[in-house]
Amino acid sequence: MPKRSMIKAALLSATLFASAPAFAADAGLNDLQIADIAYTAGEIDIGYAKIAVATTHDKDVKAFAETMLRDHQTVNDAASALLAKLKAAPEDNATSQTLEKNAAEKRAQLSALKGAAFDKAYVQNEVSYHQFVNATLQDTLIPATQNAELKSLLTSALGTFREHELHAENLARKLD
Repeated sequence: MPKRSMIKAALLSATLFASAPAFAADAGLNDLQIADIAYTAGEIDIGYAKIAVATTHDKDVKAFAETMLRDHQTVNDAASALLAKLKAAPEDNATSQTLEKNAAEKRAQLSALKGAAFDKAYVQNEVSYHQFVNATLQDTLIPATQNAELKSLLTSALGTFREHELHAENLARKLD
């Protein structure tokens, strides 16, 4: 990766990781809070993908964004169905709120870009976002989850999201 791209990637990552302390602050999360965080993270990536589908002219970027839409919506639908089955509702929390605040800023940044600049920024954001989400799922949310069905759903989703991360990394190399 060229030095300039590495610097941009680091800056994008720093923006995302600004929300990481919120996870540490939420020690002792309950399953309904974890469900809300996971759902919010999925909705955030759906939002990024919608911007990409509407903005990009690159067929590979568009195909990737469509995959993000489909896969994250599938996971969120499964989470909603599980909560309905359990007669429970997700519980809003500081982590979800921080994630959404940071995502609103990122959506505004992405929406201001066009062409190759947009494609590179979107794909690099997807790399960073999936690295962050995957690490958080693996190291914090899944271990803290008590409900076996929710834990299974999150574990299965993590496999899919790891594939997304690899796909985004490959696409980012192609765009450089």
